[in-house]
Amino acid sequence: MSTMQTRRRVLGALSATGVAGFLRYPRAGAAEPPPETTSVRLPKMQTICFAPLYVCEELLRNEGFTEIHFVDISLPELLDSSALSSGRVDFAAALTLVHVIGFDAGAPITVLSGVHAGCYELFAHGDIRTITDLKGKKVGSVGANPLVSMISAWVGLDPKKDLALVDDPAAKPMELFLEGKLDAYLGFPPEPQLLHARKAGHVLLRTAVDRPWSQYFCCTLAGNKEYVARHPAATKRVIRAILKAADLCASQPEQSARLIVDRGFVEGYDDALQTLNDNPYGQWREYDAEDSVRFYALRLHELGMIKRDPKRILAEGTDFRFFEELKRELKA
Repeated sequence: MSTMQTRRRVLGALSATGVAGFLRYPRAGAAEPPPETTSVRLPKMQTICFAPLYVCEELLRNEGFTEIHFVDISLPELLDSSALSSGRVDFAAALTLVHVIGFDAGAPITVLSGVHAGCYELFAHGDIRTITDLKGKKVGSVGANPLVSMISAWVGLDPKKDLALVDDPAAKPMELFLEGKLDAYLGFPPEPQLLHARKAGHVLLRTAVDRPWSQYFCCTLAGNKEYVARHPAATKRVIRAILKAADLCASQPEQSARLIVDRGFVEGYDDALQTLNDNPYGQWREYDAEDSVRFYALRLHELGMIKRDPKRILAEGTDFRFFEELKRELKA
């Protein structure tokens, strides 16, 4: 079967058994204005946990969007919010703390919605059995040093003094961990799946299940501030499509995983399926987006990683009106 035939088969299956199923939700009626624009740009990068953004295309068309562009961006462009703040993409999902740090640095972005709660796993070698055992150890990650610092500070460590952090992608920290040159590694999909397959170390922490991290949105959706301000109706429709896509990832993980692999968003069906099964995509209704931003902003502020008061971050850098409306609208 050709790639095009496979894509059509998967899209057809999702459309027939998935997207159509969401028509049971109330559709946008006369009281809800049409989108001010029918164009939207979303990021495309090899990051499995952002699956709802990759699954939502048909749902976006259902919301009235006719020009849906997936823009290749790099991890650094996500981590420094430059792709979003420059307008290369209109919306992006990222670690909640990434959006908070970006806004604090002056990025014109608005955090709008939760996406999912937890996808990171912290691996360690040898006799390291608790987070406190990391004192004096070398810990690697790619773009997640702030999260490593938070995790260590939560148990009383001073990340600046007690840890040697290796975060430079050029250093290939996961490879260093596999070679035994790092004591611990904090990874996000597909890295945990690879480390499990290689039987590398053991898991100290999973943000999807371990408190307090499992109590908050790990990843949230933010929009370019100008797009959100100029296109509020379109913004709500985008959020709705992504939240419905999150439900699809939870209810139809096999079809969703096949779709994002066949369309080239990520590589490796087994890793994609494992990620969709492991992450609580269908639980977004149960989490408080505002409380999640507050939690991460407070931790970042305590560590001196942001300058703005968390109250100001919430007041000026977030808008959860649509998310709260959609929680009521899209009841399970």
